[in-house]
Amino acid sequence: MIDSAKAPHRVCLLRLSAIGDTCHALAALRALQASWPQTRFTWIIGRVEAKLMSALAPEVEFITFDKRSTVAELARLRRTLATERFDLLLHMQLALRASLASALVRASRKLGYDRARARELQWAFTNERIAPAAREHVLDALLGFVRACGIAPPPPSWRIVLPPAARAYADALVGDGRPTLVISPCSSHSARNWRPERYAAIAAHAVREHRMRVVLAGGPSEIERRMRDAILAATDVPVVDQVGKDTLPELLALLARATVLLSPDAGPAHMATMVGTPVIGLYAATNPQRSGPYYSRHWCVDRYDAAARRYRGRPAAELPWTTKIEPPGVMDLIEVEAVRERLDSLLAAGAARTPA
Repeated sequence: MIDSAKAPHRVCLLRLSAIGDTCHALAALRALQASWPQTRFTWIIGRVEAKLMSALAPEVEFITFDKRSTVAELARLRRTLATERFDLLLHMQLALRASLASALVRASRKLGYDRARARELQWAFTNERIAPAAREHVLDALLGFVRACGIAPPPPSWRIVLPPAARAYADALVGDGRPTLVISPCSSHSARNWRPERYAAIAAHAVREHRMRVVLAGGPSEIERRMRDAILAATDVPVVDQVGKDTLPELLALLARATVLLSPDAGPAHMATMVGTPVIGLYAATNPQRSGPYYSRHWCVDRYDAAARRYRGRPAAELPWTTKIEPPGVMDLIEVEAVRERLDSLLAAGAARTPA
């Protein structure tokens, strides 16, 4: 274990992707910054993820890595780090690409996962390990790095200060105080996406029964545009279409203003968690106890065990912790009625902000 009383001068954090996982990593970084206020932090991060994190942590030095061009990026990273030295590397990603990048970081101590979890040969690229643990949420696993530094982390918090331009964007859209449901319908894994007509049914319920404003959010990709078009075609209630119209900091500000987010297992669920907005998560392909919105897991519609029994022939408790169940149609296990009930219950309870 690293002695927390001897704060390192320079620390390099390595977590390239994805958006949700970098949200978790930011919670670990905040815990370290609270105990080591004089330490300089450098974060090697994916190009897309840096667009969000650099706006939230301007005090951190970010080195971007474009995952689409691994060989070229490794060469560029070698040049960038040629004269850099660190006291500690926090190798937080289980991917061979990330481990190859870690080999270019000159640090006397390289901290990675315990041997049982250090998949894709991560163990070969580190010289220290965090404590073993099993069946943890991804965020709790990253807090294991904080504990290995001799620091007892508090409950996760992110200390978000939104950029003024992002706040102005959100205020112009939803700043009138009307209750707002944001629907971010797409994951980067299409098997995790719910049917558009089911999202449309929830939008109609929110408008007619709760007089809510409904905002569709998402990126500019073809799958997200197709999902938006299908949702809009399936409903006759007013829906604000913001798909492909915002930056990641602007989306975060919108989520901060929202009453609730409806989302599958995707980055916006964790972005909303950072700013204290409750999330109704849709989980059948993945396990919400491992990757759900940290403070909203009780609001998730969880059909992961049903998926395990149908598609793997055994209960979820008997599957390896990281198992994903992504055959076509798995998300059909989530019923519209169950999501309506979650929304009704959350609003009846006051839609309280979650810790952030």
